[in-house]
Amino acid sequence: MNPKTRVTQKTRAVVLLSGGIDSATALYIARRKGYQCDCLTFVYGQRHFREVQCARALARKAGCSIKVLTIALPWKGSSLIDRKIPVPRNTLSGALAQKMIPSTYVPARNTIFLSFALSYAEAIDARAVFIGAHAQDYSGYPDCRIEFFRAFEKVACTGTKAGAGQKRIRIETPLLHLNKSRIISMGRRAGVPFELTWSCYRGGTYPCGSCESCYYRAKGFREAGVKDPLKRGR
Repeated sequence: MNPKTRVTQKTRAVVLLSGGIDSATALYIARRKGYQCDCLTFVYGQRHFREVQCARALARKAGCSIKVLTIALPWKGSSLIDRKIPVPRNTLSGALAQKMIPSTYVPARNTIFLSFALSYAEAIDARAVFIGAHAQDYSGYPDCRIEFFRAFEKVACTGTKAGAGQKRIRIETPLLHLNKSRIISMGRRAGVPFELTWSCYRGGTYPCGSCESCYYRAKGFREAGVKDPLKRGR
């Protein structure tokens, strides 16, 4: 989001890699830009570890390092980390859904993840942090909006030794204005192995097909004219 800096083969970037389509595409974009990528994923009390396994597999396939951090969010506050709250089925879409923040929102999750990524980036002298968030065709999470990332980039600039020393760490959001179908098309061109990604809020062998994340994944593949390799009967 800041003015570009010269990227060489030794320029490092931290990539927040969840194991889903968006973060996998962000990783492959970062690699295409010439960054040496160091991936970061989290065990934070989510309902299953399938996405963490996918993140490991994606990093390995891309030839990148990965760190898996275990953190605790004991106050819960989301159906993704509190089994007492059911994961909602997708029943709304379009403009109406955009006005509602669903129970799958994890309080301040991107703030937490970006803070760890920023610390990691500064420690290894990385010049950028990549995150695969996008604001369109999704749940309307407040921490997936351009205003949030602009504000966090100011934090990165003013609150770090790197920023004070004029070595700004950029917060890169290459997918921010894309919908899911365009992300899938871009990922396909970049060589993203979609068969290694996972989107479903529930674990299992196959996606549940009924949660919001499954809805947007299916919609994205359909509109992109690409078959989802995780779809049953492939």
